[in-house]
Amino acid sequence: MSKVPRLSQVTSPAIAPAQPPTFDASELLKSLPHRPGVYRMLNAAGETMYVGKARDLKKRVANYFQKTGHEPRIAAMIAQVARVETTVTHSEGEALLLENNFIKSHEPRYNILFRDDKSYPYVCISGDPFPQLRFHRGALDRRNRYFGPFPGAGAVRDGIATLQKVFMLRTCENTVFANRSRPCMLYQIQRCTAPCVGFIGEEEYRDDVEGAALFLRGKAGEVLIALQSQMEAAAGALEFERAARIRDKISRLQTLQSRQFVESATAGDIDVVAAASERGLYAVNVVMIRGGRHVGDRTFFPRHADAVDPAALSEIVPAFLEQHYVECPVPPTIVVPDAADHAALAEVLSAQSGQKVEIVGSPGGERRVWLAMALQNATFAIRQKLAQKATQEDRLAALQEALGLPSSVQRIECFDVSHTMGEAAVASCVIFDRLAMQTSEYRKFNVTPDQAGDDYAAMREALSRRCARIVSGEYPAPDLLVIDGGKGQVSVAANVLEEQGMHGVPLIGIAKGPERKPGEEDIVFPGRDGVLNLPPDHPGLHLLQQIRDEAHRFAIQGHRARRAKARTTSTLQEIAGIGAAKRRALLAHFGGVRAVQAASVEDIARVPGISRALAERIFAELH
Repeated sequence: MSKVPRLSQVTSPAIAPAQPPTFDASELLKSLPHRPGVYRMLNAAGETMYVGKARDLKKRVANYFQKTGHEPRIAAMIAQVARVETTVTHSEGEALLLENNFIKSHEPRYNILFRDDKSYPYVCISGDPFPQLRFHRGALDRRNRYFGPFPGAGAVRDGIATLQKVFMLRTCENTVFANRSRPCMLYQIQRCTAPCVGFIGEEEYRDDVEGAALFLRGKAGEVLIALQSQMEAAAGALEFERAARIRDKISRLQTLQSRQFVESATAGDIDVVAAASERGLYAVNVVMIRGGRHVGDRTFFPRHADAVDPAALSEIVPAFLEQHYVECPVPPTIVVPDAADHAALAEVLSAQSGQKVEIVGSPGGERRVWLAMALQNATFAIRQKLAQKATQEDRLAALQEALGLPSSVQRIECFDVSHTMGEAAVASCVIFDRLAMQTSEYRKFNVTPDQAGDDYAAMREALSRRCARIVSGEYPAPDLLVIDGGKGQVSVAANVLEEQGMHGVPLIGIAKGPERKPGEEDIVFPGRDGVLNLPPDHPGLHLLQQIRDEAHRFAIQGHRARRAKARTTSTLQEIAGIGAAKRRALLAHFGGVRAVQAASVEDIARVPGISRALAERIFAELH
């Protein structure tokens, strides 16, 4: 997360608060200096329409008001300008940081916006005496070493699996590691050298850790040379068992190199960025090279790019670079399609990452191949999205026709309830809008009906809470409300809508038919005896099934999380005969409540102070 630098702030006083109908830029331009800075264009309502940075504020702002022939998007923006505010900075790099913060806080209509809520994952090697190999997402701790970032969790888990096969580093948590009395299953399947029980010394384990670190940096050749030297030294010292273990590592590494990775002749960490457009959609694809290996890619779809002139596609990549990398980890090299001047951004990113960052435009050789791959990925992602959009448009139109709803029905909310024998009930609310599931708008409700397992009461509680917030204006009202359930649940929902004054919201239920087979669902209407059965291949039914299944998945996810939390926070405290001393002994022996849950009666009985009878009671309570 970038911090706004200290700036010498000068806000232009040239435009008085009360504006004439037509904006007069002459006084503003007279007051602007030939200095770097940031400018904000505001409309008559005081809303920020556009934020830009400039190496020379006077020249850059003058381009808007003293030149003609602007593209339609810029011309439309200039016509709405009522005020321009400027901030002078010490350098173009500071202007870039300030611009990014303004864009993030104001989300201006005429800026191309990139926002990705997902943080990047890393492979982490902890700083413990016997370091742990683990998946990491979030803030970085200086005590550990991190490798990445990677485009997704799958790439990290594949990397960890590879390192386990070759270097056999531990992946267990410290609490488990400190309390093992015998090696775990990973040792048996040759994925760990069992440092927890002393089967490998600290120095030899440290060699494995350094080998893994070199491998992650793309220096597999150096790893092989080091392993070969270690094997020969062990054989020369007549340590034949250790020499055999190292020989096996060499063999596994050579096998994996030849079988699992597409190697690049360019070692190191590189991001390759390309943009594509098609039929009004824009996408940016980032191909990620880590340690000289292609580990995957990620595609971003900008907002507010719909009005961009397709000929001005070159605007997309600079906007992405400035908004994305100022807040994300930066590799030493970023490859982009054009040779534009990115010197200020490279300077800012170098200062941010603590290493020299190079932005390479119009590359040749192998990097050109990576760039072509990124462009192809971006184009493919756009075509996938267009195909999905067309499919969802057809499905929504078919559903509107089948239910007799107007074409204005776009936003659909669906509710479901999940519990286990009444325990830890959770209701889910998922949203379909703008022809896609809006995951950021999903909501869970921990519901506590008076009688456990009362689905009707649970549904009433969740719907009442949701409708109250809609009525208060916190959320928009749905165009269609869908309940995963039959006549009983629909009747409850109809009563809640009536109580909340939301009579105009269409309501249906989707219930599994008598045979409970997909494609034979009953569509239930409030106050109507009959049900509607659509053909199994009906596009409208497919949309309802998609939304219903997503509500069901989200409810189950919430229920499992709530149940797990309930079972792991205070279960030992609730078992009769378990006081503070015995609870501490159990946790110290097993390393945590989950490990106690996974233990057998015999394992529990081995804990000092725990009798066989008490072990049986603990096992029964936890299961």
